[in-house]
Amino acid sequence: MLEYNDVQIKWHGHDTFTLTKDNITICFDPYQINKKFHADIVLISHNHFDHLSIADLKKIADEKTVIIAANECIEQIKLPCKKLIGIAPNEKIDIDGFKINTNRAYNIDKINSDTKKPFHPKEDNKIGFIITINNTRFYHTGDSDLIPEMIDIKPDVLFVPVSGTYVMTADEAAKAVKEIKPKLAIPMHYGSVVGSEDDAKAFKKLVTSSEVHILSKE
Repeated sequence: MLEYNDVQIKWHGHDTFTLTKDNITICFDPYQINKKFHADIVLISHNHFDHLSIADLKKIADEKTVIIAANECIEQIKLPCKKLIGIAPNEKIDIDGFKINTNRAYNIDKINSDTKKPFHPKEDNKIGFIITINNTRFYHTGDSDLIPEMIDIKPDVLFVPVSGTYVMTADEAAKAVKEIKPKLAIPMHYGSVVGSEDDAKAFKKLVTSSEVHILSKE
């Protein structure tokens, strides 16, 4: 666990993080959750199995949970919750005082050899999330390459994929940090579907412009 500006940050593996402030917990892309907990807000970036996992949603969501998901996910989410909200890139929403913005998430050069299309096509409107807590901006890129839409976000904390294949490589993620200029960068998308801690370590060695913290899995 890491505390940043009075916000507790926990990595649960892969792209799953929780941010907790004043007993309010926000969870990004729950996948392979080991211990059940209550999330007040759940943010889902897109419809791939390792981001939209109904089994894992059931472990953290209940009638008091607000679920905000990319529009392509909504038809698959059929479980009790306080509110289910579909969202597209470049939208804004305020939930219980938390300002949430969305950004595009897509591939430029990660191509599926079967479909001959990117694994995360731009036209799918998959998303990344920017959430402001305690005047701190946290940017979870979702599954994406370094894309022009990221450059002007200027978050305090950046969660960035490093494993390659479907997302940025460690080298590309380091270039993203240089362009985006967060105060703190935290690598993700490794140790599960693809990639290993070696990718996170390689990323940390390459980044010179921002602080990097490799979190231990909670």
